[in-house]
Amino acid sequence: MAHRLQLRLLTWDVKDTLLRLRHPVGVEYATKARAHGLEVEATALGQAFRQAYKAQSQRFPNYGLSHGLTSRQWWLDLVQQTFHQAGVRDAQAVAPIAEQLYKDFSSPSTWQVLEGAEATLRGCRKRGLRLAVVSNFDRRLEDILKGVGLREHFDFVLTSEAAGWPKPDPRIFHEALHLAQVEPTVAAHIGDSYQCDYKGARAVGMHSFLVAGPEPLDPAVKDSVPQEHFLPSLSLLLPALDHLAGSPARL
Repeated sequence: MAHRLQLRLLTWDVKDTLLRLRHPVGVEYATKARAHGLEVEATALGQAFRQAYKAQSQRFPNYGLSHGLTSRQWWLDLVQQTFHQAGVRDAQAVAPIAEQLYKDFSSPSTWQVLEGAEATLRGCRKRGLRLAVVSNFDRRLEDILKGVGLREHFDFVLTSEAAGWPKPDPRIFHEALHLAQVEPTVAAHIGDSYQCDYKGARAVGMHSFLVAGPEPLDPAVKDSVPQEHFLPSLSLLLPALDHLAGSPARL
């Protein structure tokens, strides 16, 4: 008779898994710019942000920690680059906007708990599962989670800034397993990124589930992830865990 799997730990991504921004980045940036006397189109800022974020992440991965940057400076520089690409060349005028945005994105009022998140976390706790966060986020995450009322559900919060490695680097998952004192075979990770969350966790021997947003999935991703590992809604996690528990204890 096959041994039934008994999970002990669930690790969670945060952004677009448990929380999302109340307003698109471009709208937030345009609103703060307007408050400081600058009129810039939200659409232009949103597009510029995506380009600047990609370039900044490639040049200075994980908030530039290995290059001597702080996460705060990394974000302030990114805001400057975003406005520059959107056509604002006055860095001095952007500086107070960047400071305000850094402060506002630290506030729980900027974030919204996704539907079903709190109920799902409570349901996992009732089953005796330990919960933890493994997120490519900076030092502000603890306070954000406290502010939105979710911090109490987690044994610990491990950010890429604190760990020194971003997902999908296996070391951040190994660190989480070490902190929880569990083997990867009795742990599962939940997140919305195929590369960082789903594949990253499975590469170290954990189980994983992929939160699927409203956008159409990449066909390659859809074909490579078993249907029972997709979560179109967080409310489907507990049934998915039941399905996993009924499977033999292997990946």
